Amino acid sequence: MNIDIKELRRKMGISQSEFSGLFGIPLSTLRKWEQGIASPPEYVLRLIARSVPAADDYTKKVIGMDGNIYYYDEEKSMVMDSKGNGITIRETLNGVNPNNLRIYITDLFDSFYEIRERFEKDCRYDKEEGIEWV
Repeated sequence: MNIDIKELRRKMGISQSEFSGLFGIPLSTLRKWEQGIASPPEYVLRLIARSVPAADDYTKKVIGMDGNIYYYDEEKSMVMDSKGNGITIRETLNGVNPNNLRIYITDLFDSFYEIRERFEKDCRYDKEEGIEWV
């Protein structure tokens, strides 16, 4: 398998710190891999590559209005961000004006992040207060 871990991280558009946190790799280990001092096991490369849309030649890259990189996989009917979050969609994006698509995808993920934050906040509050909704 010929995967360059540094190139994979750059395609994702994230820092070494974000990448190491996302995959649970110690930052010092990632730096050694990227500098060629050490090499990750092949199975680790495969696992990472499978979960990163940037590694897939079948995805379309879209740069959002916020500068973030997103990916559209028509076969899976899914839009993904560079951090591994995916949202299944029903509408094909082929033929959508590229400038508008940047706006739509940015808005979609902004809404996703907002709802996820509210969900996590509610769960934390529930654990702290012991509330049961009826």
